[in-house]
Amino acid sequence: MAIRYWEFEDAALKEKLKSPNVKEIAKIYFENETKAYRFSKALTEVKKHNELRLKDCPKDLPMATWKRYLDFGVTVGILKHEGSAYSFTDRYTKSLKNIAIYIKSWVDMPRQDDLNLLFATAHVERQTKRGGRRGNSGVKAPTDIAVPQPQA
Repeated sequence: MAIRYWEFEDAALKEKLKSPNVKEIAKIYFENETKAYRFSKALTEVKKHNELRLKDCPKDLPMATWKRYLDFGVTVGILKHEGSAYSFTDRYTKSLKNIAIYIKSWVDMPRQDDLNLLFATAHVERQTKRGGRRGNSGVKAPTDIAVPQPQA
């Protein structure tokens, strides 16, 4: 995690507070455009619903992806997870004070960010399965193979 704290010092912060967006928050934690997009999508959903449960997450991303990025938000201190719901926290560490002011101003801002516009180069489509166990739709067990019987 490469937090560029100098971007959130007082003079630069005042300029950023004029038009806060979720991309600035996501870019603090992720250099990768796709990861930043997914994290900002999770933050936007929490902002939209005030409290977000995993079962209420949209189906455009896998459930494991939602959980991973929401849990990351809890780990870095932006979100809290209480009663099986994710919501924004109001407690920040002293070293993240200015970043917290920026996050709070974004949360309180009434307009929604267009993530497709902010993250134009991110991979936004759902990925295909890359391996692991296949369900019942996979290969069937052969039934026509003769099993040799032990001779008595």
